Amino acid sequence: MSKEETKNQPQPDEEKPLNEETLPETAEETQPAEESPADELTKWRDLALRTAAEYDNYRKRCVKDREDFTKYANRSLLEELLPVIDNFEMGMQMAGQDTSSMIYIGMSMVQKQLVDFLEGQGVEPIPTEVGQMFDHNIHEAIMSEPSEQPEGTILRVLRKGYNLRGRLLRPANVVTAAAPETEEKKD
Repeated sequence: MSKEETKNQPQPDEEKPLNEETLPETAEETQPAEESPADELTKWRDLALRTAAEYDNYRKRCVKDREDFTKYANRSLLEELLPVIDNFEMGMQMAGQDTSSMIYIGMSMVQKQLVDFLEGQGVEPIPTEVGQMFDHNIHEAIMSEPSEQPEGTILRVLRKGYNLRGRLLRPANVVTAAAPETEEKKD
């Protein structure tokens, strides 16, 4: 051998540099020799089952996400419509002083249409009454006032709350009862 050929030959105690020529050419060279064909078949079968299960879960999640999207797609529109409905209800209260007027009768018909529209969209008012206990899941306490009522009792409803197909669309704004002030606290 020439000197040049011996330079290119790796020496037994030298490490080969890692390059494309030194990488194994087939997958069989990278796997341990002890693995039998039955073990390999079991491994690939398990991998196929896990992959199929993951795909099935992904497909179910996509179907559920699509259903949720169609159920709640108009949420932002309905949220913007609620203040208009609040103002309309205040107008109805003022027009209610003369229930025989044509304005009141016309507004009542429009209110009925609005209520029917909201029900058709899956919007339901949250039942909130004076004397009911405050629930932080569906109520928003705007203020509290000293009262003889038990602490946390709703004294007034300032704005109605609504659910959209079982989800909170807008919490009800309420005034809650606080413990009455004693003479000692005033001083």
